[in-house]
Amino acid sequence: MKKLYIVVVALIAASFVLSACGTAAPPAADELKIGVVTDVGQLEDKSFNQASYEGGKAAAEKLGATFDVIVTQNISDYKQNIQTFVDQGFDVIITVGFLIGTDTAIAAKENPDVKFIGVDQNICVDEQGAPDATFTCAGDAATLLPNYQGILFAEEQAGYLAGIVAGSISKTGTIGSVAGTSLPAVVAYIAGYEAGAKSVNPDIKTLTQEVNPDPAKGFNDPATGKAIAQQFIAQGADVLFQVAGLTGQGVLEAACDAGIYGIGVDVDQVQTLPNLSKCIVTSAEKKLKDTIQAVAESAATDEFKAGEVFYNAASEPPAIGLSPYHDLESVITPEIQAKLDDAFAKMKSGELKPPRK
Repeated sequence: MKKLYIVVVALIAASFVLSACGTAAPPAADELKIGVVTDVGQLEDKSFNQASYEGGKAAAEKLGATFDVIVTQNISDYKQNIQTFVDQGFDVIITVGFLIGTDTAIAAKENPDVKFIGVDQNICVDEQGAPDATFTCAGDAATLLPNYQGILFAEEQAGYLAGIVAGSISKTGTIGSVAGTSLPAVVAYIAGYEAGAKSVNPDIKTLTQEVNPDPAKGFNDPATGKAIAQQFIAQGADVLFQVAGLTGQGVLEAACDAGIYGIGVDVDQVQTLPNLSKCIVTSAEKKLKDTIQAVAESAATDEFKAGEVFYNAASEPPAIGLSPYHDLESVITPEIQAKLDDAFAKMKSGELKPPRK
């Protein structure tokens, strides 16, 4: 009997050792901690930071998890902001924006038990899983950093649809777009926008200007956004597309003041800027909140996908599109809507591939 007891104890001990050596199980929902580290700028930017924050918060609420957010003031704070959540034992850390991607990859490599979700982040690593400054990208990110997903959207598709609207409703044949900073996602939106406009009017004139190469200023300066928009209006632009975060509010204000049309970005900006609803005909959306919420929820299960994951017109549900037309629904004629529906269907099937730059 004593020998049997010893065998049973040994088997139990062995099972604990094997469990410890295996992949750690996801934490229980009531123990889960989800954090968001924003990009530079303001949390309530009526756009990118805010939608990402809301997605993380919605996931935490659905899972019954603890939630917190750190608003980044300076680019130099990225690393420390991420580390703050690591030190506090957060299980899922969502980092927002292209520029914070390198620090996110480093943190993911150093903290394999933490799930990292990078919004608008390409993952380029070397064969050891470290960020690759040469952009050779020889390493398989999904294998080397299995705890890190880079969420990427086809902004050019949403921009293309917005361009069809702009090209169709412009009476002057001149449209404009204002970029906060020329980051890849911003460039993709505008490239798609210009291509979409030219698809309905090959002779249309497009005006584009970057606000500031410093993201902290480029995405957080409504006054300059408004001034650039006014310059475009003086040059004949009668539709303005803003891809500039909080700066874009100034662009849309200028459009309303001048009695022309504005197009929002990332989220339905009639909802975030209801006082400007009289001139916002639509917004080029990527479904940030819903997508981030779904990915954050997957981090609590075995369904989490590592590496770069693309979300586009073919995603289910679609991850890009146009927001409702609200008070300006009458502006979008059946003919314009038919062009939009056709373009969306072709993007979904892969037949139409708008340029990203």
